Amino acid sequence: MSQNFDFIALGDIVTDAFIKLKDTEAKVVCDTKGKPCQICMNFGDKIPYENVVVIPAVGNSPNAAVSASRLGLTSALVTNLGDDSYGKEALETLEKAGVKTDFVTTHTDEKTNYHFVLRYGAERTILVKHEEYDYHLPDIGAPKWLYLSSLGENSLPFHQEINDYLNNHPEIKLAFQPGTFQMQLGLDKLKFLYEKAETFFCNKEEAQKILANTTSNIKELLQAMHAVGPKIVIITDGAEGAYVYDGTNTWHMPIYPDPKPPVDRTGAGDSFASTFTACLALGLSIPEALERAPINSMSVVQHIGAQAGLLPRETLEKYLIEAPAGYKVAQI
Repeated sequence: MSQNFDFIALGDIVTDAFIKLKDTEAKVVCDTKGKPCQICMNFGDKIPYENVVVIPAVGNSPNAAVSASRLGLTSALVTNLGDDSYGKEALETLEKAGVKTDFVTTHTDEKTNYHFVLRYGAERTILVKHEEYDYHLPDIGAPKWLYLSSLGENSLPFHQEINDYLNNHPEIKLAFQPGTFQMQLGLDKLKFLYEKAETFFCNKEEAQKILANTTSNIKELLQAMHAVGPKIVIITDGAEGAYVYDGTNTWHMPIYPDPKPPVDRTGAGDSFASTFTACLALGLSIPEALERAPINSMSVVQHIGAQAGLLPRETLEKYLIEAPAGYKVAQI
């Protein structure tokens, strides 16, 4: 490739079928003993649903690639598809979104990842299945940023291949937003990537899980994660906002107020992480990136799926100019 991209995202791609459940046919039960809430429906019944919306070319990394493209960066995606209709649709969708597909591998006689998203109110439960692709890293040149996120359970050797590539291209900055399997692997098996990460993103509960640390003290979690290796650690905490630590300074940013009740929270974390990283790639400072990231999250949750609400930079900046008085970065 003669072009060196600003931003290349690397991770699995999926088609999501969003199934909106009727609140008269399902309910959420929360155990007072601290167990996770559960969505309940009658076993053996035919359960009516309100509607289904099918959205191609999504997933943590595809969402990030689209986000970066809309913010004005040259963006590409490294991922794997099956040679089915869902794979063809995914390629077309990425191209329409301005994401280059030069590094997308289509596997003959294999399926494209397909997930079912059960929507209940603004929350969702996702039924996931990652196809077991033969992962290999193409020659991606030397992008300014490589954004790594969710991969399948057979991808551990692939992470070493990514590490080798970064060793040979130390000028590339790594943003790491671990997916479920990557978190399950634990710190030791992926320590080499944590140590290379320029930026690292997770929410508070994920930080507790990764670090095996039950503290609710955000500063302690930030410092513990920074000690693992990432230069800039970003931990989100739902309605409490987001926190950033760079080894010296700690910042807090509140959420951007929702104009209306959220429609679907899918992709809120992806939009935050990708916007923060894209802003750094655009030359903005950590506080400036932190001001802008929650705006894209606010916009995304006003739509079904993780990409429809992603903003172009001009619109994002307009929201920032019009932000309420309390929407400010604070050093803590």
